[in-house]
Amino acid sequence: MSAVDNPGPLVEPLDSLSPREFERYARHLSLPGIGVEGQRRLRAASALVIGAGGLGAPVLHYLAAAGIGTITIIDDDVVEASNLQRQVLHRGADIGRAKVDSARDALLRLDPLLEVHAVAKRLSPANVLELFASHDLVLDGADNFATRYLSNDAAELTGTPLIWGTIFRFAGQVSTFVPGHGPMLRDLFPDIPRPIPCPTAPKAVSSGCCAEPSVRRWPRRR
Repeated sequence: MSAVDNPGPLVEPLDSLSPREFERYARHLSLPGIGVEGQRRLRAASALVIGAGGLGAPVLHYLAAAGIGTITIIDDDVVEASNLQRQVLHRGADIGRAKVDSARDALLRLDPLLEVHAVAKRLSPANVLELFASHDLVLDGADNFATRYLSNDAAELTGTPLIWGTIFRFAGQVSTFVPGHGPMLRDLFPDIPRPIPCPTAPKAVSSGCCAEPSVRRWPRRR
């Protein structure tokens, strides 16, 4: 892989790990691809996670368990009983709470030293650039096309690496987009798909299957 294709590490590592962190992340430290330096980079990194639902919940869980230093969660939804079979951060006692609050509490139970910011809003043109620019990495677990295209455009404008996943019934897909190091979402799919009917909840668990194409088309970054 050429230097142009490989963006290299996203963050500089912390100076050191505490004795508690050496014990907690012992299995990571023994892996040649991570080691002490990789764990120090994880601890120094910040991630924005869009959505705390079926995709966002497991992503948040494993980011916290892996030892990332800072997480921001943005989601404007509340926990419902039908969420609990797949949105693994939330519990029965959380029904009716904002998902970002429920997720924050769950992450802090995993790692009390983790820095967690909860944003009980929808990602929008008004907040997207500031949020993307202030994080090292963005993970998009949204459930609509409009947010996905908004995320793509903000990633290009701010130069922030973007990972997104989607799921439909028993099939899933995950993609990584790094501005300046390969194609972006609009390069692959230039236009937002037309809204299509979503299957009813008993028939499918879906993400990104229906949306109104209301996102603004940002100017392309060259």
